[in-house]
Amino acid sequence: MIAPGQIGALGFEKVELGLNGVFLLRPQVLSDSRGCFFESYHEEKMKLLGIRDRFIQDNQSRSVRHTLRGLHYQLQNPQAKLCRVVAGEVLDVVVDIRRGSPSFGCWTSAILSDENHFQIYIPAGFAHGFLVLSEAAVFLYKCSALYDPHDDYGIRWDDPALDIRWGEDSPIISSKDSTLPRLAELPPERLPQYDGEKSGSAGGRT
Repeated sequence: MIAPGQIGALGFEKVELGLNGVFLLRPQVLSDSRGCFFESYHEEKMKLLGIRDRFIQDNQSRSVRHTLRGLHYQLQNPQAKLCRVVAGEVLDVVVDIRRGSPSFGCWTSAILSDENHFQIYIPAGFAHGFLVLSEAAVFLYKCSALYDPHDDYGIRWDDPALDIRWGEDSPIISSKDSTLPRLAELPPERLPQYDGEKSGSAGGRT
């Protein structure tokens, strides 16, 4: 927890999600009759919470209910991400696909919405996707590496070996995402390598 006054006026609470390195950020929100205010990013406070990536690209998407985007990752230019929702609600899912990781093939999830203001931090080496639960959702995320269409990989959202509980049997997906391989179908050279530097829980299905 970054306490108010430690650096600036507002703080963040770090919430572990069961996969080593992946966690939620709960901002301290100031509310009154006019509405609310909170810090969505503060470099020094993020460093104290363990986020030391330099984010160089911001992306935003708008998607309708039942849309599922994912599960995506980059290999040669891996991206750490800091994600949030500024309108609507989504189920955000992260999968550990790092070869040699104690939690390889495990996943975790969280609800992100414009009401809870949560953000999810995803280190490089994980696959990521989300499902829109509201009528529409605007999804905003920071990336530590530029998007590279030649380095754009992914795994199937409905891979039975992963057994991700999306709560949706027939989502709206892109033609590209519909042809993604299962995790077991990917050769080792198409997966990131676990570096073993970070310690913590091995994770599990949440």
